[in-house]
Amino acid sequence: MSRIVALDALDVRFPTSRDGIGSDAMNRDPDYSAAYVTLRTDDPSGLAGHALVFTIGRGNEVQTAALRALSPLVVGCEVSSVLDDPGAFARSLADDSQLRWLGPEKGVMHMAVGAVVNATWDMAARRVEMPMWQYIASLSPERIVAAIDFRYISDALTPAEALALLRLAEPGRRARTEALLQRGYPAYTTSPGWLGYDDETMARLARQAVADGFRTIKLKVGACIEDDLRRLRRVREAVGDDVAIAVDANQRWDAAQAIGWINRLAPFKPAWVEEPTSPDDILGHTAIRLAVAPTPISTGEHTHNRVMFKQFLQAHAVSLLQIDAARVGGVNEILAILLLAAKFGVRVFPHAGGVGLCEMVQHLAMADFIAISGAMEDRAIEYVDHLHEHFVDPVRIRNGRYLAPTRPGFSTRMHEAPLREYAYPEGGFWRGEGVASASARRSS
Repeated sequence: MSRIVALDALDVRFPTSRDGIGSDAMNRDPDYSAAYVTLRTDDPSGLAGHALVFTIGRGNEVQTAALRALSPLVVGCEVSSVLDDPGAFARSLADDSQLRWLGPEKGVMHMAVGAVVNATWDMAARRVEMPMWQYIASLSPERIVAAIDFRYISDALTPAEALALLRLAEPGRRARTEALLQRGYPAYTTSPGWLGYDDETMARLARQAVADGFRTIKLKVGACIEDDLRRLRRVREAVGDDVAIAVDANQRWDAAQAIGWINRLAPFKPAWVEEPTSPDDILGHTAIRLAVAPTPISTGEHTHNRVMFKQFLQAHAVSLLQIDAARVGGVNEILAILLLAAKFGVRVFPHAGGVGLCEMVQHLAMADFIAISGAMEDRAIEYVDHLHEHFVDPVRIRNGRYLAPTRPGFSTRMHEAPLREYAYPEGGFWRGEGVASASARRSS
């Protein structure tokens, strides 16, 4: 009888701040980082599960410590009981009577729970030799519902309603799987739009994105309105009128400021405005959305849990939703959020601006298409062209679309070499010149 024998957590950081990658109005010098977790078992096959929590540098050691704090609740668990009842396992972590005080179900501790839960789903998909999207889509509606914690959301979505939505989608699963394998899933790209890029770099990368098949580009905004207007004008000139341009303020404004700023940007017809204010301000988003209509408003990458997603939908606060594979309590809670979005008829555009997030969230969007919403062409997954080479099963993009992964698991396993090189602070990069150059950047 196989058991989980170790929970390994590693602080891994990449020096993306030196090139302005990831920079926005609130986060000027991000070093894309991962609190990387591996669940090891004593199974003779070497079965293991891998996942990560994305951060942007300082504080990654706190997230790694939170993962390690879960070890006593995980090590010793029987593999089959964990993988066969993911709902019970996730609840056992989220409901720990002492760790729950640090949330409950929000922030660093909840993200750690989500990573461990995601690692068990990775392990489950590997056990049956399926990519994660296919594994989720192969589960019966009853098993999917059993994995979800409906506490605090049953006023908006009951288990019976979730089961009905899943059963409605079930007959078309095979045809949608074939369509996904043939066409891939639409993507949009943020790679040209980092706020730290000069105008020429931004325009050049935007033209390249269009040549690569992307039909939507996202730009970071919010630091200076005149700069935003100039940058939007420059990109529109570079890509023409047929390519959509979305903008992302990364929580920069309060509600009143957001309304004025967005109305200044409205002549450029943004495909959507993302995170216009605090990600906790549900009613603020409602006020903004009403005041700037018809400009679409979105949020989600920093939304703590299914309860807040429920309230955003109940308050008609968003035109579309982002999900983030490493922000909430893992696949279980993502399934709840996708079902909520399906019930309320709101499109989902997954967030993937960070190391490993593209790899993970592609599976969730594809599973949603096949098993829940049945929709794909009216939505897209974010794509950034950074750090994929460090993963054993990196994303594949063709003509502006994600190709469905075919290797088993959640695409979360990283190669050993970058784990050694970029482990913080003892990895080769951080022990060498990287430490001096990073320190110099931060002091300048």
